[in-house]
Amino acid sequence: MKHRTLGGTGMSVSELALGTMMFGAMGNPDHDESIRMIHTALDAGINFIDTADVYSQGESEKIVGKALKGRRDDVVLATKFALPMGSDANRHGGSPRWIKRAVEDSLRRLGTDHIDLYQMHRPDWQTDLDETLAALSDLVRSGKVRAIGSSTFPAELIVEAQWVADRRGHHRFRTEQPRYSILTRIIEGGVLPTAQRHGMGVLTYGPLSSGWLSGRADPTRGGRAASAPQAFDMTIPANQARLAAVNELTKLAAEAGMPLAQLATAFVRSHPAVTSVLIGPRTPEQLDGLLAGADVELSEDVLDRIDEIVPPGTEINPADNHLAASPALGDKRLRRR
Repeated sequence: MKHRTLGGTGMSVSELALGTMMFGAMGNPDHDESIRMIHTALDAGINFIDTADVYSQGESEKIVGKALKGRRDDVVLATKFALPMGSDANRHGGSPRWIKRAVEDSLRRLGTDHIDLYQMHRPDWQTDLDETLAALSDLVRSGKVRAIGSSTFPAELIVEAQWVADRRGHHRFRTEQPRYSILTRIIEGGVLPTAQRHGMGVLTYGPLSSGWLSGRADPTRGGRAASAPQAFDMTIPANQARLAAVNELTKLAAEAGMPLAQLATAFVRSHPAVTSVLIGPRTPEQLDGLLAGADVELSEDVLDRIDEIVPPGTEINPADNHLAASPALGDKRLRRR
């Protein structure tokens, strides 16, 4: 498996990273099988594992911690904070109070004394970025965290965070983790070029677009469809357009001699801004299928055909856009006098 340097961190990471959201109650509750999957990924050459405190409310981190016993030094380990960890109003976000508690909780669950990449899972519009970056910088100086990153930040907030870090003398976000797939290309116009200009590593998630690009005979059915029915409701025109695109992409993958899931993952990996693509399998079979396409390279002709089916910088269903939106869009009091 090929490796790339993660932004300005100096850390070398595999082009595929193992995302562990599906390990635990949210996906696969079998700890032993999940641990075996982590070991399979490591044995295949993946050296980058990404988790989050909110994944099954800490269960995923515990599984990762058990799997890495005796192998911790061989892995670049990333986790995230900021999404709610319970009903307490102070157990989420980017306040220094929560950050210092959250990192200790993650370190304990992961069974390690340091986190290689600590990422802000979502922006916190209520907390000054200066406060957040100051707290995160303290963690870097203490040795508990090696580097910090953001996730689903819009381009303008990425720039603001870089400016604040430079102006206030804080450690800066070295990575961004956005959603990116053939069906969700909105970040190509702003987020990816912005990350490149600031020398940030980019770790994308969702290359199979919640199962739409998994290659299932009927992508509108399955576990994801049951948990998010509106994203698969075929009475919605955007979903009808998405299914039409998937049918065209399925034909293209067959012509290119590969499964659709491999085409989808290779497409994301081909963007020059992308450092590593997070794959999030729930079963060993899903993991094996994705690992089999780790070295697939798409020709210019195939990439051009993909652009014809889904034009660059677009998204077929706006509901797929996971970029954090300003609160002003949801609260009319912030838009009207």
